[in-house]
Amino acid sequence: MRIHCLQHVHFEGPAAIGEWAERKGHGVTRTPLFEHTDLPAQSDFDWLVVMGGPMGIHDEAEHPWLVPEKAFVAESIAAGKTVVGVCLGSQLIAHALGARVYRNPHTEIGWMPIMLTDAGQASPITGFMPPTLEVFHWHGDTFELPPGATHLARSAACEHQIYLYEDRVLGLQCHLESTPESIADIVHLCADEIRPSATVQGAERMLAATEDDYARIHGTLFALLDRLAATGR
Repeated sequence: MRIHCLQHVHFEGPAAIGEWAERKGHGVTRTPLFEHTDLPAQSDFDWLVVMGGPMGIHDEAEHPWLVPEKAFVAESIAAGKTVVGVCLGSQLIAHALGARVYRNPHTEIGWMPIMLTDAGQASPITGFMPPTLEVFHWHGDTFELPPGATHLARSAACEHQIYLYEDRVLGLQCHLESTPESIADIVHLCADEIRPSATVQGAERMLAATEDDYARIHGTLFALLDRLAATGR
C-alpha cells in the first residue's frame, strides 16, 4: 500500500503512523507543505494522511499553501481514497466534507481522556477500545460533525474527537501518533501556548508520560489503522 503524508511543520510528522507503515511494509511519501506544494497525482497513492500543525485552516493569508491543500484533500475524498486526519488534518477533512471549523471554547493540551460514544462502542473501527482512554491533545480549534459522518468519541473539552465517514475517512482530533520526541518538540517550540488551566497541563506533566502511556496510544492507533485497512479501500 502507498501512503502519502501532508506535513505542515517540520516537528509534526507521521511519528508512530510511520512506524505502523514500516511494520506493515507500506511505502510512505510526503509533501512538506512548509517547503513546497508539489502534490502527487491521485493515482500515485492509496492512503492520504494529513498531519497536525499550529496554524488554523482559515490562516490562508499567512499560509497560502492551505488553498491547494484544501482542494487536494477534497479531491482525495472524492476519488475514493482512504484518508486519515490528525488534529489540523481532521479539521481540514471536516471542512472538505462541508462542516464548519471554528475556535473551541477551551484549548485542550496534555494527557486527558476521550470517551467513546454509543456509536463508537458499536463501530468495527473503534469498538475494541475501552470506553474511556487517556490520550495526548494539543488543539484550540474544533469543528461540527461533517454531514454523513459517524461521531465515535468525545472529550470533556471537545465534543468531536474521532469521526468516521463512509468507512474510509477517519478524523482524529487527538494525537495517538505522538512519541516522546514529538511531544518534547511541540512543548519546546509551542511553549507560548502552554497556559496551565483545567484543560491545559504544564510542560512537566506532559513530558512525564511513561512507556505505558505511549504503548497505550500506539497500540490503539495501530489497531485503528489495521481495522481501517481491513475495509479494503
